[in-house]
Amino acid sequence: MSASDSTLDQRAPLDTKQTPEGRKPGIILAFIGVAQFMVFLDVSIVNVALPSIQDSLKMPEVNLEYIITAYGTVLGGFLLLGGRLADRFGRRRMLQSGLVVFALTSLVAGLAQNDAMLIGARAVQGLGSALIAPAALSILTNTFAEGPARNKALGIWGALTGMASVAGVILGGLLTQGPGWRWIFFINVPIGLVAAAIAPTIVREGRGKSRETFDTAGAVALTASLLLLIFTLGEAVYVGWTTFRTIGSLVGVVVLLVAFLVIESRAASPLIPLSIFRLRALRTANVATVLLFGTTVTLFFFASLFMQQVYGYSPTRAGLAYVPLAIVVSVGAGLASNLVTKVAAKPVLLVGLTLTSVGLFLLWRAPAYGSYAVDLLPAFLIVGLGLGMSFVTLQITAFVGVGKEESGLAAGLINTSQEAGGALGVAIAATIAFSKIAPLKAAAHGDPVLLRYGRAEVFHQAFLVGICFSVGALLLAVALLPWARPSERPDTLPVA
Repeated sequence: MSASDSTLDQRAPLDTKQTPEGRKPGIILAFIGVAQFMVFLDVSIVNVALPSIQDSLKMPEVNLEYIITAYGTVLGGFLLLGGRLADRFGRRRMLQSGLVVFALTSLVAGLAQNDAMLIGARAVQGLGSALIAPAALSILTNTFAEGPARNKALGIWGALTGMASVAGVILGGLLTQGPGWRWIFFINVPIGLVAAAIAPTIVREGRGKSRETFDTAGAVALTASLLLLIFTLGEAVYVGWTTFRTIGSLVGVVVLLVAFLVIESRAASPLIPLSIFRLRALRTANVATVLLFGTTVTLFFFASLFMQQVYGYSPTRAGLAYVPLAIVVSVGAGLASNLVTKVAAKPVLLVGLTLTSVGLFLLWRAPAYGSYAVDLLPAFLIVGLGLGMSFVTLQITAFVGVGKEESGLAAGLINTSQEAGGALGVAIAATIAFSKIAPLKAAAHGDPVLLRYGRAEVFHQAFLVGICFSVGALLLAVALLPWARPSERPDTLPVA
């Protein structure tokens, strides 16, 4: 570590001193935090609006998940390429490009006249986010040196990720019941364009030293395999698992994944250099993140439907029901940021994932005729605290031992894990839950009481999927993350 790095290592992230790039680190963190917040806000802001979108565009129920997964899958599939593009062509340039694409496709989504137009706009919107997220996170890791300063900055970053997911459902409810669901997209337009315009005054251009080519073919193969898998999971419920169509699609997924591996093995500059996985903390954190975000996005997707379609909440009431959860997410994030530095990552993560699993278990037990104060609020408080602690700890762990030249790749990798996990989690949970909807409606014969009980049972199955993801992440952390001695700092933990 150089002398300048040592100086940075001792500085708090919101220090008023300037970074070597000539900008105050607190201002840089605030600016890129807005960009990060917007990206993850759009993952969840749609959830509360889904019933209104379905009614407005006359969408079949099975297509609702594609509004979420089209965005998340494209975002996840191209994040790694976005990280490499940021290192090659400049982090600020990619950040600005992504903000413009994101803003314009938000306008198209808000103007959508049918489900195909909306889902298509969401997919391209995900491409814009795939440029924003890794560029912003790479700017952060190059602004703050590894150690306490970066840990605190990543703590704020992780808190923003968690808070954006919760703020999305709150804002989504207010906008949907207020000016209408189209405004959940229109609101992004001025924010994105203004942020792109002022970026040069806040962030100086920076890039890695490498000028290698980038692996577009690998990104396309990976994204195509994820999209085909999610589409197949949704369609198999209706056409059958043993049909030629389903089996053929699954074979196509395998072929695309094999093609991706072949491309990576032969590419001069692969999308995912296998050498990055020499870092045990990084590879464990990424797999755990896939599982955690499978839990998180499934929670918000189905809790919103549960409150509106079982408890009869309005969009605004459903959104406001998440306010306590948002508060405890920020509390958990701040608590974890301090504890990781003083104790270690593993025990903090284990507590966070345990709380998340317990909170989801309480939601799984919520009755069809329950109350918010007794049946939902305790679950939201526990799961929110757990998610806040887990978000931050995994963000910090994923960057242990990562050098500046690999920061863009590591940023893309952790964001890919978040989005791929969220998309796959919703796809799996929706496949299980929505397969029961048609038989349920037929058996209820229009009886609202039977329909209410039936929907509650369907959504309970989705929450059970979320529990499985969360417990899986917990077991993974127990088995693979090292226990650190109390005297060890997170930046000295073993990584291989």
